Amino acid sequence: MKKHFFALLIWFATIVSSLLLVKIMRVESLAFAWGLNFLLMFWISIYVETQTKELNAPYYNAQDWERNGRIYENFGIHLFRQLLVIIGWEKLNKKSNPVEKNAQALAHNLLRTKKAELGHLIIFLLVLGVSIVVAWNHGLRAALWLMIFNIVLNFYPVILQRYNRPRIERALRLIERNNQRRRNQHEIMNRMPTRCNEN
Repeated sequence: MKKHFFALLIWFATIVSSLLLVKIMRVESLAFAWGLNFLLMFWISIYVETQTKELNAPYYNAQDWERNGRIYENFGIHLFRQLLVIIGWEKLNKKSNPVEKNAQALAHNLLRTKKAELGHLIIFLLVLGVSIVVAWNHGLRAALWLMIFNIVLNFYPVILQRYNRPRIERALRLIERNNQRRRNQHEIMNRMPTRCNEN
C-alpha cells in the first residue's frame, strides 16, 4: 500500500511540475524542451529506483534481429557513444559504477541497463506525447526542439542499453560456465583420493 501511494505521489509531482513548466515557458523554446526532459528524468529516475526490482519481463530479452547489434550500429550508436565520451558522461559513469569482471558485478550492470532503458523509454513516450500535442496546436516546427532532445536524450539511451545488454549477458554466461567447470574439476579432485584408498 505504501509503495503504491509513493508511486502515485511521484506521478502527481511529475504532472504538476510539468504543467508548471508549460505555464512559465514557451513550449516551442529550446529551454522548455531541455527543462522538460531533465524534469522528467528527475522524477522518473526516482520512480524506477523505488518501484522496480528484478525487471524480468520478456520485453528486456534481445530479439534475434538485434542480437548482433547491427541494426543499432546502422542507427549510429557508436557515434552516440563517442559523444558520451566527449562530454565526460562515460568517465563519470565508470567512476560511479566501476567496471568489474565478476558475476555479481555483471549481474548488477545487467539490472542497471534494464532500469536505465525503462526510465528513458517512459520519458521518450511522455515527451513524444507532448510533442504531438504541441505540433497539433502550434505546428510541427514548434515541436522541433522537443523531438530533437527526445531523440538524443531518450531514444539513443534506450537503444544503447539494448545494444550493451546482450554483450553483458554473454560475458555473464561465460563466467558462469568457467565457474561450473572449476567446480566440476574440484569435485573430481576431491573424489580421487577416496578411490585410491578404496583400492
